[in-house]
Amino acid sequence: MICLLSLVHGKEIGRSKFKSKDNGVFNVIDYRAVGDGQTDDTAAFEKAWKAMCNTRGDAPTLVVPKEKTFLVHSVAFNGPCKSGNPHVQIDGIIMAPAKSDWTGHFDRWIQFVNVQGLVINGSGRLDGQGSTWWDHREKRQPKPTALTLAHCDGCRLSGLTHVNSQRNHIQIATCNDVIISHINISAPGDSHNTDGVDISRSTNIRLENSFIGTGDDCVAINDGCKFINITNVACGPGHGISIGSLGGDSESFQTVEEVHVRNCNITDSMNGARIKTWQGGKGSARNISFEQLTLVNVDHPIIIDQRYYVYGSTANEGSAIEISGVTFSGIQGTTSRERAIILDCSPFAPCANIFMNDVNIQSTEPGAEIESYCVNAHVTSTETFPKISCQ
Repeated sequence: MICLLSLVHGKEIGRSKFKSKDNGVFNVIDYRAVGDGQTDDTAAFEKAWKAMCNTRGDAPTLVVPKEKTFLVHSVAFNGPCKSGNPHVQIDGIIMAPAKSDWTGHFDRWIQFVNVQGLVINGSGRLDGQGSTWWDHREKRQPKPTALTLAHCDGCRLSGLTHVNSQRNHIQIATCNDVIISHINISAPGDSHNTDGVDISRSTNIRLENSFIGTGDDCVAINDGCKFINITNVACGPGHGISIGSLGGDSESFQTVEEVHVRNCNITDSMNGARIKTWQGGKGSARNISFEQLTLVNVDHPIIIDQRYYVYGSTANEGSAIEISGVTFSGIQGTTSRERAIILDCSPFAPCANIFMNDVNIQSTEPGAEIESYCVNAHVTSTETFPKISCQ
């Protein structure tokens, strides 16, 4: 089955064309949503979802009409649905309440759970109103992920604009066969923990033809991921396209494999292509490639950090996530820092089979010298600048 979140070109669904639920169209206005940006429309969305999800037939559709703003609190749309292809079309604006007005779950805003064959598309916008949640002094406070797809196999997500999430904009968790395309994600560069797309415990995921500019990772690929393909994504500002972090839970064995990033542009970002694993972790990250990337004014264009730790955590050098089979190829661009390439690996599990080919990083300052840093890694490099000499 296919869970499709995509833009259907040339087809607009609204009240002017479809006026009856008998057509398989469930407009939230028909369930007493107001759409004035002030009235709580959560109950109307829940009723429309229940009616649509309980309808058999081909692609029953929940419609969020254009030219209206719907205030929706924390909500979960649960499956399974009776139709093999339930569809949500968003052409209007769905807006979260401000932090001071938040009710319900503090870890998620809009969530789809166990929905197979879902289609979500449209020209609309999800606005998390996240600025009231971005206080760096409140690191431990739960913050909502704006849109979560959990246990939804075969999903297709595209066409929508996602702005100012409270935390992550999109979370893909425990899913298989998901395609995300033609999305636009935007938050200020200093917005805290506003990852673009976070993927965990999922397989066969494609992210393509999209723009992501946030205050954290444009894409973060976490534990339990396999066969992830990222193609034609423009990233920046943000923290780049990241594998990990992995190994933060030293009691578990965490893995990522078969991740392939191709034909992406990363601009004004803290990192470019990054793999980050915690000291003391257990597990592996292997068979990963970053190919044909263009980097502009990136602090750390290529970085493997196998000894990652933050927030004053205690370094544990007893073990490390094993990193192997990583290729960096066809990477061109500029860096704002002296160290353009950093391979900081652990002596307990040195990085193995690292390949670099056709890599050319220059300084944003004409004539400035740049260098690479490499420790505890087995690297084969050709046509790479700056040159790599590993300790």
